[in-house]
Amino acid sequence: MQEVALYAAARHAFGASYAQYDAANLGELIELISSKNEAIAKLLPTCSFLVNSVAQTERKVLLHPGDQIDVLPQFAGG
Repeated sequence: MQEVALYAAARHAFGASYAQYDAANLGELIELISSKNEAIAKLLPTCSFLVNSVAQTERKVLLHPGDQIDVLPQFAGG
């Protein structure tokens, strides 16, 4: 199982701060999270993902039991 922490708008859309999933790779994990509800499904494509504190953009990156995944929505800036 992987530990997923959701922040700010992602937490609000998902309805919780933390979740646990068992996924083979980041892409599969994103699909599993997206299946929770329409709000999080719409938000996830704009989010950044950290796997064990390292930014990941490759959806095929393998996940292992105990990995920590952070879901970070876009933040205001300018």
